[in-house]
Amino acid sequence: MGRATGSQIQSIWGRSRAALVGPQLAAFLPAIMLGAYWFGGEGVLLTTAVIVPALIAFFGLMARPGPMRTGRDAVTGLPGRVQLIRMLEPRRGAGDDPIALVIEIDNAHHLARQYGDEGFATVLRAGRDRLESVLREGDFVAALGAGRFGLALAQTPRVDLETMIQLAARLQEALAAPIPLGGARVLVTACIGFALPARVTEATGEALLAAAESALDEAQRSGPGSIRAFTRAMRPRVSAPDNVTREVVKALEAGQIQAWFQPQISTDTGALTGFEALARWDHPEKGMIAPGAFLPAIARAGMFERLGEVILFQSLTALRDWDRAGLQVPNVSVNVSSDELRNPKLYDKIRWELDRFELAPDRLTIEILEDVVARTDDDTTTRNIAALSKLGCRIDLDDFGTGHASIANIRRFDVNRIKIDRSFITHVDTDRDQQNMVAAILTMAERLELETLGEGVESHGEHAMLAQLGCGHVQGYSIARPMPVAETAAWIAAHQQKIARPPEIPRKTG
Repeated sequence: MGRATGSQIQSIWGRSRAALVGPQLAAFLPAIMLGAYWFGGEGVLLTTAVIVPALIAFFGLMARPGPMRTGRDAVTGLPGRVQLIRMLEPRRGAGDDPIALVIEIDNAHHLARQYGDEGFATVLRAGRDRLESVLREGDFVAALGAGRFGLALAQTPRVDLETMIQLAARLQEALAAPIPLGGARVLVTACIGFALPARVTEATGEALLAAAESALDEAQRSGPGSIRAFTRAMRPRVSAPDNVTREVVKALEAGQIQAWFQPQISTDTGALTGFEALARWDHPEKGMIAPGAFLPAIARAGMFERLGEVILFQSLTALRDWDRAGLQVPNVSVNVSSDELRNPKLYDKIRWELDRFELAPDRLTIEILEDVVARTDDDTTTRNIAALSKLGCRIDLDDFGTGHASIANIRRFDVNRIKIDRSFITHVDTDRDQQNMVAAILTMAERLELETLGEGVESHGEHAMLAQLGCGHVQGYSIARPMPVAETAAWIAAHQQKIARPPEIPRKTG
């Protein structure tokens, strides 16, 4: 009720200022001067001539919008950035520090063009009221620009990452209700970024707000309606993508970047144990473009999440089609980037996709780079991995041996299998040092009851040595190159025939 009363007072004050300094006042000035002369003579006329302009000048200054004079937004009546930063300052000796949260309406500039200044102002005021209706009495709301709101949330000891994600979702839900505008109903979505004080190195209100805005940038790169929590690994937003980046983004949306599949087989039986889905760009003019040439551009454009959605959908589609064709493919592996793991909705998205395709969670393997597991300061990443593992998805630790993942982290994230990086596999059949290194990794995995897979196996000698050392699975060019989904059925049939034939035992002569 307090905020609503404040908004009403602000509105009355604005109308009063408009009446005192608006152009309509010019019509009454002659009458005012004549009345002063009529009732008081020249003395009252001179006094009126001094006082009236002074009053107009005073209210004119008060009427000028802008944070430097009023400290409040002219449209919403909310305080601005300076006041928000002040509210975000650490409460030394006064309990828990506040939490910064920044919300921006998606496509705000488009809404302003579509509905005009007055219509957009109605949307912003409705957004203000709805945000305030969700928050508590001690929380603080500010205006940070056209369509952007900043919040200082009074923290309690029980506020954690999960609580903040739930609160952000409630704020989005409040904004999503239709806003009546004339005869139309406006529907809006919003991205949200927030920063927990413990995650921000510098203990100042300005640093906390900057961290929340960085999280908002990350959310906006991921698409409308996204939520992100601040982590120190977040990179600055790319404002002007280069030509290659633009071309890659267009190719992704045009369906030119597809999932290709590379088989993984057992070293014990030779049976197919799964496929790994790998992104490949078949350019209409340049032909096949290597991932190393376009994945950096995907990263610069902030499109890793969109790429992940495409690859996941095509991988689950392939699994369903293999099942319908009677082909035995136990599971498919998809790489999940650090950008995707920072998405609080990743778990829900993957669970929904599995339900939609009617596939058991253990049919999907989530591949995570070792250096992602090594960096455990991101609570959202930790939460996602743990939730997917609990759901039943298998967790592969990719490029093992190139990062610094500790044994404690491997156990904490319920890793099922480690993929030994190809740098350890190369020449393992001829290089004694390589053999000793791989043997040490395999011994550790055996003690931890982890499965193992050798990546980048390019020769039969490497394949044979890995089998001899005890590596459970292999993947690489010596088995098969990545192939489009249309070619997988033929490869599976040929491979099954090959392993079904018993080995020929040479006859003794003489």
